[in-house]
Amino acid sequence: MEKRGFREALTAQGVRAGQRVVFVDEMRVGLIGQVRRRWTVRGVKLCQRVERSYKWRYLQVAVDPLSGEVWWRWSERLGKEAAVAALSEWRALGVEVVVWDNAGSHRAREVQEVGMALVYLPAYSPELNPVERVFCEVRRCVEGVVYGSLAAKLAAVEGALGGLREGMVRLVGWDWIREALEDLPCD
Repeated sequence: MEKRGFREALTAQGVRAGQRVVFVDEMRVGLIGQVRRRWTVRGVKLCQRVERSYKWRYLQVAVDPLSGEVWWRWSERLGKEAAVAALSEWRALGVEVVVWDNAGSHRAREVQEVGMALVYLPAYSPELNPVERVFCEVRRCVEGVVYGSLAAKLAAVEGALGGLREGMVRLVGWDWIREALEDLPCD
């Protein structure tokens, strides 16, 4: 998707200049740890501890690419109920347009009835969603550590998200997104 295709997708949904547009995505956060690459002395095998507990929560993140504001919430499960809850919460904060992937729960009738403009990204294109960059940074900060409890890892994720607030526009405010949003027709 390029600037023109994205702008056309927004205008097809009736999005106008000045409306708050956010990108949204979900990520599973759990205690099944990932081994990260580490430097070690040549010839010495590094043994890393990894958690093996099947406990997790889903992180739903919304990012405004123009202002850099980020909102997140945790849910036990992913589905239309979690999507409706997130959209309702973010709508109360002034969000008017959501750009996200084509997950089945995102297309549910209940989700469409929330009253926000919904713009769907093409299938199999996570590189178009800047929230994926946020997730990469969060993983870089929190993975490779044994937390011992799910609450401790969730707190670490929230700390990483809070630490990213300063550089969020640089991380997610891609030129083609900014240009497309600035080129939208006025009322």
